[in-house]
Amino acid sequence: MSWTDPRDTGPGRRGYHHGNLREALVDAALDLIAQKGPAGFTVAEAARLAGVSPAAPYRHFRDADALMAEVAVRGFHRLAETLTRAWNGGLPRPVTAFEAMGRAYLGFARAEPAYYAAMFDSRLAADQHPELAAASDRAFAVLREAAEILAGTFPRDKRPPSLMIALHVWSLSHGVASLFARPDASRRKLPMSPEELLEAGVLLYLQGLSAPGPIG
Repeated sequence: MSWTDPRDTGPGRRGYHHGNLREALVDAALDLIAQKGPAGFTVAEAARLAGVSPAAPYRHFRDADALMAEVAVRGFHRLAETLTRAWNGGLPRPVTAFEAMGRAYLGFARAEPAYYAAMFDSRLAADQHPELAAASDRAFAVLREAAEILAGTFPRDKRPPSLMIALHVWSLSHGVASLFARPDASRRKLPMSPEELLEAGVLLYLQGLSAPGPIG
């Protein structure tokens, strides 16, 4: 599987600047993830790519997992901001804004494959990285809040739990993103765009939760 980032990831694009070692290491980690994926990632490789000694990274990160967690934290922050912009306070209509969030999720997976891999493929234990758990929760909270507003548009006697909606739609979005939207060699072929597939799936799901008729 190739994890190549569409951005330039060639050697020499990153580098250490005095007083900015932490940022240089994060950038180097992103390059390595883009080239190789999270597996086999080492601090020594990040140090070499950043142009510092093998011991230098340990001023900021105790091991490769800590560096990977920092990348994942930043990825979740970026995703939360992306989803928030797409949701736009539920305007012009909650269901339309919800669809926009789905497109934004796929767009993030496509545009930021290295962050996405660090967030979802590194298999870091959340209980060992509390900042990562908090960042992940923050991103999910955007979806959960949107689901609460969307659930409020359903008939009162058929209103589904917002948490259930958020979890189901997140699972659907993540599945479409992982199978069809990520820019790597394993991406499956579709007779439609990933965005069209996700939109149809979400609308069918929402319609199945309520009586026939417009939602939102």
